Amino acid sequence: MILSPEKTIVHLDLDCFFVAVSRLMNPALNGKPVVVGGNSDRGVVSACSYEARKYGIHSAMPIKLAKRLCPEALIVHGDYEMYTKKSDEVTEIIRDKVPLYEKSSVDEFYMDLTGMDKFFGCYKWATELWHKVKKETGLPSSFGLSVNKTVSKVATDDVKPDNNKKVDRGTEKAYLAPMSVSKIPMVGEKTYQVLRQMGVEKIHTLQQMPVELMRDVLGENGVTIWQKANGIDDSPVIPYSERKSVSSEETFDQDTIDVTKLKSLLITMTEKLALQLRLETKLSSCITVKIRYSNFDTHTMQCRVPYTNCDHHLIPRVKELFDKLYNRRMLIRLVGVRCSHLVGGGYQINLFEDSQEMIRLYQAMDNMRRRYGDNAVQRATGLGFRLRDFNPFNGIRKGVAGAVARNEEPRAKSQEPRAKIQEPGVRNQEPGVKIQEPGSKTSPVGATVW
Repeated sequence: MILSPEKTIVHLDLDCFFVAVSRLMNPALNGKPVVVGGNSDRGVVSACSYEARKYGIHSAMPIKLAKRLCPEALIVHGDYEMYTKKSDEVTEIIRDKVPLYEKSSVDEFYMDLTGMDKFFGCYKWATELWHKVKKETGLPSSFGLSVNKTVSKVATDDVKPDNNKKVDRGTEKAYLAPMSVSKIPMVGEKTYQVLRQMGVEKIHTLQQMPVELMRDVLGENGVTIWQKANGIDDSPVIPYSERKSVSSEETFDQDTIDVTKLKSLLITMTEKLALQLRLETKLSSCITVKIRYSNFDTHTMQCRVPYTNCDHHLIPRVKELFDKLYNRRMLIRLVGVRCSHLVGGGYQINLFEDSQEMIRLYQAMDNMRRRYGDNAVQRATGLGFRLRDFNPFNGIRKGVAGAVARNEEPRAKSQEPRAKIQEPGVRNQEPGVKIQEPGSKTSPVGATVW
């Protein structure tokens, strides 16, 4: 019997990516406390430099509080286009050198080097790639190398910034043992508090606990956390492909020239696709609009966009593309929207200009959609449109219904369960969200209009 070779996995993370790119554009920011986010006090911190973190500043913190903690902090407006450009540059370098890699977010990569040590040392090879990334892009990064994704990621976080760490085969458990349980991927603030209430502070303690106890307390996630604490992780590196996409198309029963109707449908499609991206914690950097005329002539137009999964960023671009594309004044039989060039990521990646209220608005709307269906909350322009929630060719359902059917629970990048959102019907609602019980007489489709 031929045994499969032991894995060699590298995790590479671009250090303070947004800040690093901002410093490339403006070297005067070097060595100073930098906060990337919205310019107004209502905005939130998207990223901050290590100098700013010393003052207690962190991602998702209100800009107003960040200024109070560090009055000398330099607030920098996020440059979407440049972040996307620099992320693509790093991706191209890795694509050119690595046979199997996964782009898990705009600034984070996993690489499977299994078997490459037969020709040269994997650690030496990874170190050379690390230097190449910095030399050609100007971006600092850190990497960890071990037998699996979990230990490599922990090693990366352990040695930041601008450093690297190799965890030798067989030493994974001992390496993790003295660390705080908060270092384990999947352990966010809530899970950490649960473990602390159980008297667990260090990974060593968790390693000694029976796995059945973790299952009783945290369910199957508890089992996964216990395995990670013991350096066990069989998850594969998922090959990255920019061709991955989500899309929606609708063919009309009767061809139409009603531009208002066409735009309203495109807006509804985009809204549903953005929801699907958020449910799957994905971001898109390319949007495509498709139209098919009554004579079956089909035309598409696309544009690159900063990585996003938010309706209010995508919808204006979709409308612009449609206006450029529809120029023949002929009847249309089909319209479609596609989001492609997908990577992993959550709300925080594209909210430089968005306030806490906007973030809460999305969280509240998505919570209602998970509970009551995709149409529980929608724009007024989309009322009356019912899009297919399944692919007729493969039977796979999309959106919230699809996630439920696949028994998936959408999670943030850290995999920490979301905080509970205000229940419908109570007075103390999220800012800007008008909540109405689905099925009420005043709303025939059970929708909240915003």
